Amino acid sequence: MFSLCERMSSLQFDAVLLEISNQLSSDELEKLKFLYREKIGKKDREKINSGIKLFQVLTERGELGAAETEALSERLQQIQRHDLADKLTAFESPSGNTDSEPDQAEKAKLDIATEVIAENVGRHWRKLGRKLGLSDVKLESIGRRYPTELEETVVELLKAWRKSRGAQARAKELIEALRACDYNLTADKVEGKLAAQGY
Repeated sequence: MFSLCERMSSLQFDAVLLEISNQLSSDELEKLKFLYREKIGKKDREKINSGIKLFQVLTERGELGAAETEALSERLQQIQRHDLADKLTAFESPSGNTDSEPDQAEKAKLDIATEVIAENVGRHWRKLGRKLGLSDVKLESIGRRYPTELEETVVELLKAWRKSRGAQARAKELIEALRACDYNLTADKVEGKLAAQGY
């Protein structure tokens, strides 16, 4: 049985797909079908005459779902519809981790870490994002949202990471990722600020 939350998420996802379908030109649909030629046979491709039909086939084959949007996002970017790719990546289904949040103390530590990292990481934020396990599609989407505001970009990056980790998100993970990127000075600053706040 699906929970109410999952049903709502599914309905919202369907609404996003419908919106994307409505904004695709016939030429763009043909390009998308071409990019999916390895997943969908020629006969099936010939029957597809709308974005919704394409999305139905992909869903039936397990290639598309509320928690499985990356491949379609990538292909939308390949046909230069970055706006539609952004709509898709902005939709984040509540998955296993994201239903819950860390406890209050950990949230406070994460907020402190976010503030320090946003002030210090600057233009190398993509390296940190990859180290935290975010996809290139997600990073591109974040980068386009705040092309000139580096601090806002980093805040958005860490927000996306926290959402993906749910209750498992830990400030310690951020410090480890910073050190893995050789951002030791920033990691030291995070640890210093946490210690100053009694954590």
